[in-house]
Amino acid sequence: MSPKTFKGVPTQKFGGFHDTESRILFKQELIPLKFEILRERFFSINKWKEYSGEAFAAFKLYDFNGHPVDREPQKGDFIRIDIPGPGEPEAKGYDWVEITDICFYQDSFSESISMTCRPSRNPENKKSRHVAHFYSSASSSTFMISRNPAHLKAAVYGRNERPNFNANFFNVIRNLATAAGGMAGAAKIQWKQLTDSFLDLD
Repeated sequence: MSPKTFKGVPTQKFGGFHDTESRILFKQELIPLKFEILRERFFSINKWKEYSGEAFAAFKLYDFNGHPVDREPQKGDFIRIDIPGPGEPEAKGYDWVEITDICFYQDSFSESISMTCRPSRNPENKKSRHVAHFYSSASSSTFMISRNPAHLKAAVYGRNERPNFNANFFNVIRNLATAAGGMAGAAKIQWKQLTDSFLDLD
């Protein structure tokens, strides 16, 4: 199966990938209102765990300077991820991604918002350029919400997923194990939990 292609989603060139999508149907007159609620959930990164349940990873938004913030995300912000299980020791047990792109598309028929993140350094540690994530910096995750006259969609598209080998021996072992689990489908299960929760709008 080939990866789907969308505006705002990086091209798949190597490694693993996944397309994780959830949809929900609404009456056409309700779509604009429901999409506004979905948009608020989508941009409330600090609440993603609250929406998805205790078993889900915890996400915390940080600004470019490494300070925690509670606002809508911006390009250049960072997200700290607390994944259940062993974390990145150098980053105090957390994995980090940088928001590299936020795209808005709209026409008379549909609307979509996407946010692309890539594994990054820990912005709290100004002295280190080490990528604090189990995937390499070439990997990406694009979070997307969209609407058309019939339904709303929430999705996560993983592209070019490879383990991060730029680490010490024990971190490489951890990265290999976590990345292998992610590419084998464990990550898709977690992302499906998130996309389903985005659309729990009643």
